[in-house]
Amino acid sequence: MYVNRWLRKWIYAVSICLIIAIGCGAYILWGEKEDKTHTSYVINQVRIKVNDMMLYLEQHHQAIASDATIRETLRKMSETSGVNLLFSQLDGKVIFHSSSEESIQTIDLKTSLHYDLYRSRVDEDFFEIAFPVISQESQAQIGNAIFTVPAAQVIYGPSNDIPLFPFILMILCLLMIFILLWFLRKKINNDTIRPIQKLKYYSEAILKGDYDHKAEYGRMDEIGEVYAMFDQMRLEIMHLSKRRDEQDKAQKELISNLSHELKTPLTTIKAYLEAIRAGVCPDMESVMEYIQVMQTNTQKMTVLVDDLLLHALKELEQISVCPTEQYSKNILLQMIKPIGHSVRTAGITFIEPVEIPNVLINVDANRLEQVISNLIANALKHTSPGDSIRIDIEQERDQLTVTIADTGKGILPQDMPFIFERYFKGQVDNLSVKQKKEGSGLGLSICKYIIEAHKGSISFKSRPGQGTTFYFSIPLC
Repeated sequence: MYVNRWLRKWIYAVSICLIIAIGCGAYILWGEKEDKTHTSYVINQVRIKVNDMMLYLEQHHQAIASDATIRETLRKMSETSGVNLLFSQLDGKVIFHSSSEESIQTIDLKTSLHYDLYRSRVDEDFFEIAFPVISQESQAQIGNAIFTVPAAQVIYGPSNDIPLFPFILMILCLLMIFILLWFLRKKINNDTIRPIQKLKYYSEAILKGDYDHKAEYGRMDEIGEVYAMFDQMRLEIMHLSKRRDEQDKAQKELISNLSHELKTPLTTIKAYLEAIRAGVCPDMESVMEYIQVMQTNTQKMTVLVDDLLLHALKELEQISVCPTEQYSKNILLQMIKPIGHSVRTAGITFIEPVEIPNVLINVDANRLEQVISNLIANALKHTSPGDSIRIDIEQERDQLTVTIADTGKGILPQDMPFIFERYFKGQVDNLSVKQKKEGSGLGLSICKYIIEAHKGSISFKSRPGQGTTFYFSIPLC
């Protein structure tokens, strides 16, 4: 991702600068310490400083013990150079000591001779270094000269000069770190804080019900992906809001339609009752005709009220589906026979299934009858006298499939995606069909709910002018 890649590079750059800066600082500090404590050249410095005395010793070593002039000369040379001299023979006997000739008579050659810087590690103020005295005549060692030299004379004070290149490199690295920190702050401000503030503005707009402001971001990085998901969420919320408004509108229309559709049969029943009460009917045959009309309108109101009740129960997810294990043949025959009678009464040819498989299914018989009745009623709305409605029942593997097909007008292509939606009634072009299609638009939605509650499925296929076929399947036990 863009931000992740940028941050990784930033961390690498800062790490490299920090390593270089720390390395330069360590080099400067270590270099100063090394200047102060490094003594690899002390012996050379001492040799240069005592070179005159060593040469004088080698020239007059035989007369030192007896000649006071030579000893005095050596003592002056020692005082002038600020270096103490002790000259001893190879057996450790002290021949000359610039500080006190009588204080030290002999020395232990094993512990007193230091040809390296051992003594400097013990006492940092003085170096005690021994040089062999070589006879110029025989070129053989005839003794040892032990010099005690103040450290200040052979080790110069630490230089206050800071190494230029490491110092400049360290400063540049520190400056680069500050620049990178500034870039990081700018990056966070421009690519994180400001986009989040804009996202807050878009969120407030959505809370106020304004879904028209699209969340836009210039780059497709991590924040860009958040913006894309946020805008997708905005579209989903806008769609759900529209659906909610449409459902609210549909519910209001449903209540209005139901009120109208209930009012008409109630008015008819009331008029016929008043007519019977007023004695308008001359004979019993007319009374029975009036009763038949009232019964038809009562049945219509019953269907409307049942649909409304089921719709309310579905909204509350309280449609009771209580399946029990029972054989399919008997319960389906009990449903199909009365339905077939009502279909034939409407002038429609009803084709019953040739054979009904007698298998064990787990169903709620009342709810299953309601599904079949709704599908038949839906078929009746799209058929005319002379058309046919056919029911087939087949066993397919582990399920029982019921097919209800009609040869009616079919469903318009633009209506097909929505027929299982609540309140949807579809579009009609024919007035007679429109009169047939008066209803709540809840039947197919309730059918789908009941079949899915049985762990089954429902589908359809239709071609305008050639009829519609509905299929629903119930799992076998």
